[in-house]
Amino acid sequence: MRILSGIQPTGVLHIGNYFGMMRQAIALQEEGETFYFIADLHALTSVRDPKTLRANSHRVALDFLACGLDPERAALFRQSDVPEVTELAWILSTAAPMGLLERAHSYKDKLARGLAPTVGLFNYPVLMAADILIYNSDVVPVGKDQKQHIEITRDLAAKINETYGDVFKLPESRIQAATEVVPGVDGQKMSKSYANTIEIFGDEKETRKRVMSIVTDSTPVEAPKDPSKSTIVQLYSLVASKDEIANMRERFQKGGIGYGDFKKQLFEKLWEYFAPMRKRRDEVLRDESYIDQVLARGAKRANEAADQVMKRVRTAVGL
Repeated sequence: MRILSGIQPTGVLHIGNYFGMMRQAIALQEEGETFYFIADLHALTSVRDPKTLRANSHRVALDFLACGLDPERAALFRQSDVPEVTELAWILSTAAPMGLLERAHSYKDKLARGLAPTVGLFNYPVLMAADILIYNSDVVPVGKDQKQHIEITRDLAAKINETYGDVFKLPESRIQAATEVVPGVDGQKMSKSYANTIEIFGDEKETRKRVMSIVTDSTPVEAPKDPSKSTIVQLYSLVASKDEIANMRERFQKGGIGYGDFKKQLFEKLWEYFAPMRKRRDEVLRDESYIDQVLARGAKRANEAADQVMKRVRTAVGL
């Protein structure tokens, strides 16, 4: 089974990225052959500074390795290091109905957030389909909000198959429920776009500051509080044991403790949870060439897989 996933290097990775994608991706190393790409071509729709994009891509690789990715089991590579993916995106675009792309939720959401309505942004699902299909992927783990992209991928693959024969394998999505429960400090979904994130590897002072800035209601210290509506409890539930979560919920309902004390408890737990990963990150940083070597090996594996698919595609369409 070949598993594919990608992450955009649009900024510093935060705990929403970790619990929403990275943790599951690392666990999937045990289930099959894993291909993980740093989506630098996708990032061009929003990152306009070349130095920033290169630095972000390098940092994503570093953070992925720090969080437990094993380059002996998983191929980690930059999307742009597989140039055939853009060739496949063009071939898919020749079969992509305009109406299908116009219905894409992500395009509408990004326009609503103020991004310019470029062709690249509109064509994003086609490039994502190429990312998936070019590696003969079996399974693509995604959040619920990304499920439509897999449906579009399957639709495009089916259209090519109907026209040219049995060209593509139809991938399956695997919905990662955890992506629905990673709120930012303002209670919305944690996202760089909303400036509401807590970085995975931020320094201690800044991380504490971000946690202490979590928005709460005006319930008095002495009054009972509803844990089911609390961002603090939701984030604590990601890093604490069942007993610890139950204890916090009970103390919320009992009253007599202010939100500030609960935030301090959350910070301590978060800092403790990511401590082994901070240590591993420091180890990776001591070898300046290691990340480039990992990315080069990953790109080699990715290109070998892509070559096989593209030979089949070119023959099928007449190139």
